[in-house]
Amino acid sequence: MKYTLIIFLLCIGSIQVHAQDDLLSLLEDEEIVNYTIASFKTNRIINLHSIEHTGAGVLDVKISHRFGFISGGISELFGLDQASIRIGGDFGITDRFMVGFGRSSFEKTIDGFLKYKILRQSSGKRKMPFTASIFASSAIKTTRFQDPDRENLFSSRMYYTYQLLMGRKFSEGFSFQLSPTLVHRNLVKTSSESNDVFALAAAGRIKLSRRTSLNAEYIYVLPDQLAPGFKNSLSVGFDIETGGHVFQLHFTNSTSMIEKGFVTETTGDWADGDIHFGFNVSRVFSLKKSE
Repeated sequence: MKYTLIIFLLCIGSIQVHAQDDLLSLLEDEEIVNYTIASFKTNRIINLHSIEHTGAGVLDVKISHRFGFISGGISELFGLDQASIRIGGDFGITDRFMVGFGRSSFEKTIDGFLKYKILRQSSGKRKMPFTASIFASSAIKTTRFQDPDRENLFSSRMYYTYQLLMGRKFSEGFSFQLSPTLVHRNLVKTSSESNDVFALAAAGRIKLSRRTSLNAEYIYVLPDQLAPGFKNSLSVGFDIETGGHVFQLHFTNSTSMIEKGFVTETTGDWADGDIHFGFNVSRVFSLKKSE
């Protein structure tokens, strides 16, 4: 009986110690902030910026390419005879603040942007259900004025975009983002068009494997702001990660690869085959000295 009692007390003590360890482990977990990462493969979804940022001291060189409309048929090799390109670089000043610039062959446009992460999705000690970034860009179109004899202002070439990027990684396999957008155009073609264009963009990502994902995005422009013939931008594509590169293959009805273009100037109709096949290639270089 004495030995039985001793064994019983030892078992009780072991259970209590184990319970205390579990409780301490839970408390330690609550003291740790776990930030969500890799909601999207890169800082672009297809055309849209994502909630992802380039890391501090990292340069992300991007080459974006769009072939012509598939509706061009065999005479245009289903768009492969035509092409437009954007070459740019994104640089992380800090893990939350990045800048970028680029040059597009379409309309010979030069653009630059700033992007700052104001909220980070997290669990543990600090709980935040989503990530949010603010984005601002400007662009200048450098093609010649259509009528060089009239009074042409430099400011007429300028365009500005402002976005609030809000996204959540719901699971390891699914992320979703909403982006309220304002595009300001200093000069419009007709008086019926708005200088300020308001839109709401939605995008999602489904993870297919460790290195591939399916992406889609749609940009809804509020009515009565643009000229007849305008279409909302719709794009679908795949991300393929290969070491230091990310290849993004996609189909889109937008020709331009910057905000002022794909938000306000899309004319392609998916129903008529006015679809571009294109790709983005992303290659990162660490410019930060290793410690």
